[in-house]
Amino acid sequence: MSTWLRFTAVASALSMTVLLWPMQVLASCGGSFCSVNTQWETQGAWTGSGLRLGLRYEYTDQNQLRSGASKIEPEGLPGTIDETRTLNRSLMTSLDYAFSPDWAVSAQLPLIDRVHSHVDNTGPTVESWNFREAGDLRLTARRQFGLSEDSAAGLQFGVKLPTGGIKESNSDGTVAERSLQPGSGTTDALLGAYYYRKLEGDATTLFTQVTWQVPLGEHNGYAPGQQVMLDVGLRYGFTLKTSALLQLNLHWKDRDQGINAEPDESGGSYLNLSPGLSHLLTPRLQLYGFVQLPLYRYVNGTQLTADWSAVAGLSWMMK
Repeated sequence: MSTWLRFTAVASALSMTVLLWPMQVLASCGGSFCSVNTQWETQGAWTGSGLRLGLRYEYTDQNQLRSGASKIEPEGLPGTIDETRTLNRSLMTSLDYAFSPDWAVSAQLPLIDRVHSHVDNTGPTVESWNFREAGDLRLTARRQFGLSEDSAAGLQFGVKLPTGGIKESNSDGTVAERSLQPGSGTTDALLGAYYYRKLEGDATTLFTQVTWQVPLGEHNGYAPGQQVMLDVGLRYGFTLKTSALLQLNLHWKDRDQGINAEPDESGGSYLNLSPGLSHLLTPRLQLYGFVQLPLYRYVNGTQLTADWSAVAGLSWMMK
């Protein structure tokens, strides 16, 4: 069987897995980020020691109101609020330093550009918020274990620090709800594990990664729901420079907690399929892009969802 036929067979099997997966614990682009996995070191795409800079741009336009698994229309009932749109555009800057193939540390900081609007049916009046601010800083460490020449597994651990703001307001001075703020206000623990295996003499790589994020307490009456993310992916090299990418991204988020939270209108389960391409401009500089397509979404209460999302970025091995 040719290399291309093998890639097609694996991709078809992955797609069938998506269609047959029990629709309970799933993945999506959530309220402010897209769940595509671009941690190349956990996929075996970038190995060795040195400093690496990453820039990742995300676009998610949540303009479809959903209740449970069904699309709905705003009801316009007096005394209620109908969400209309949340447009998320963010730029994630990351620095990853590998002391060796076995140990590394990284830092990630997002710049969040968010526009949100809803209708207060008491008036009715339209309220909106528009801000561009830095979000919460993530600091992680990675320990990798080489299992063979073609496979490795690893552990990740770290924290998300409350560096992002929680008091953004609109032109009327109304403070946005906590789930819309660029920061959560909480310190979160981050734990993860991954495995990858190279096939076809490095032309094809299969990987899987699971990540758990849990807040260590409330801040100012709010704690975001804990999250579990599971990614399964395939990377196939068409040439020495260009690769086809395919991921299955699952994401489960628990309900937010606290007197300033909306537990009945937060959290959910999602499943996305994310095809993409990557290209090496130089041996040290990689460009990539993904489109993320929802296969299943279930939200608690009534929430806004997106019909598609996009991710584009670069990864540069500086030294």
